[in-house]
Amino acid sequence: MKIATFNVNSVRARLEILDRWLKTACPDLLFLQELKTRDEFFPEIFFNELGYKSYYHGEKNYNGVGVLIKNENKILEDAKINFGFDENNNDDAENFATRVLVMRNKNFTILNTYVPQGKEVDAPEFKIKLKFFGLVKNFISRELDNNKNFIWLGDMNVAPEPIDVKHPETKKHNVCFCDEIRECYKNVRDGLELIDIFREFNKNPDEYTFYDYRYKKSLEQKAGWRIDHILTTQEFSKRFLNCYIDLEPRLWDKPSDHTPLVAELEI
Repeated sequence: MKIATFNVNSVRARLEILDRWLKTACPDLLFLQELKTRDEFFPEIFFNELGYKSYYHGEKNYNGVGVLIKNENKILEDAKINFGFDENNNDDAENFATRVLVMRNKNFTILNTYVPQGKEVDAPEFKIKLKFFGLVKNFISRELDNNKNFIWLGDMNVAPEPIDVKHPETKKHNVCFCDEIRECYKNVRDGLELIDIFREFNKNPDEYTFYDYRYKKSLEQKAGWRIDHILTTQEFSKRFLNCYIDLEPRLWDKPSDHTPLVAELEI
């Protein structure tokens, strides 16, 4: 089975990219972030015609998470989808329901997150980001009591190590690389003994999932960030066969500033 995570930075603006990529990459599951559209305007029919059933929850010009499930995959027929850390959204004071998607079936559970960016380290939004990771840790801890076959993926808005960003010495005060956020992320990952699947298969530098629009030569100069991740439990990590960044969609016309992260595994 092939799964992928992709921050599309507006799903409706990225339909040509998604049409081309879905037809060539053919993932069984594609988890999306930053839909930037209200649910009534989500292009559900478009994806249905491509052979995918879609689940989504977004808001105008902001946030939004979703998943596309390939109709042909019988393993995924019993999938159940929820939004938010709590099924009743009781802990979603900051509208985390449009940042969190949970997919459960008999084979595994997947948590798809669009982690808040945080703006500045002294901004209230940064405290919300720290809180978000705390909620992630509590949620995964509860879920692991019921199912050890667990995957956490999405746009984490954290570059965990110096290898994960170009020129790390200039990013020490950035909300996606400062010591506090890296330690917070590490506390969740290592505290739950989660495996960074990409790094299991690739130890090379200059491998990034995000290239800022503001820097026109970011791709040419390989000046990016690895802030999109796929993590899983130690036992379930043995099922994974490969994990890689697909840079092609970032090279196409009118791309997202992110590009897909793909993993292949046996179920």
